[in-house]
Amino acid sequence: MRIAALQMVSTPDVGTNLATAMRLCRHAAAEGARLVALPEYFCLMGRRDEDKLVIAEDDDGGPIQQALSDIARQEGLWVVGGTLPLRSTQPGRVRNACTVWSPTGQRVACYDKIHLFAFDNGRERYDEARVLQAGTTPVTVDIEGLRVGLSVCYDLRFPELYRAMMQPPCDLVVVPSAFTYTTGAAHWELLLRARAVENQCYVMAPAQGGRHDNGRRTWGHSLVCDPWGDLLACQPEGEAAVVAELDPARLAQVRAQLPALAHRRL
Repeated sequence: MRIAALQMVSTPDVGTNLATAMRLCRHAAAEGARLVALPEYFCLMGRRDEDKLVIAEDDDGGPIQQALSDIARQEGLWVVGGTLPLRSTQPGRVRNACTVWSPTGQRVACYDKIHLFAFDNGRERYDEARVLQAGTTPVTVDIEGLRVGLSVCYDLRFPELYRAMMQPPCDLVVVPSAFTYTTGAAHWELLLRARAVENQCYVMAPAQGGRHDNGRRTWGHSLVCDPWGDLLACQPEGEAAVVAELDPARLAQVRAQLPALAHRRL
């Protein structure tokens, strides 16, 4: 299966972002991709965290979810819809939700980001918990016989989440992200390749990549790596469809020659 990590530099305008996302989905489909994934906050990189509250949708639908459903159906794609804000049970907060859409346009999975990012180095300060309600449950989904695990950005730093999705093992883990430039430069590729190696699966990480209208700069480097940790494709910055091949034979080879998943004791 050809898969594509879609890199964006999202703006504070939802309409502009949706048009870009749909264009990238069509481009990836034209390149032969069957499964595409958008980055975290693909629909809005707001000027304030509270902007997410304004565009939050109900679980049963809204214009952002309708756009994802339409593009999946029109292009015959599996679409991992990065993240979008869904209304929560807590006043003043939303869920940072990663949804999956089938080629029929049906929503088949939804994962709420469990680990919420906070960072303060004296110059940069950020705390997602101000407006986000954390999820509680790992989620996997079957996509044409492939077991796919869902995670979001800061989740990447918590290997126990990925272990929780590995019984049975996932064939692919998707990590929609909006890593800061500072933390991305230090840890992005290192952590993604580590998750691939320790879980012996493909990892696809679509990211925000560039300087945004709100002044924030994200790291980008959307990538796909294989279960041996080899980097198959990567885009440093700017809009792109990062396309690679997911090969079940490669998965079987790695797991047979070094059956580490079968050797677990804890």
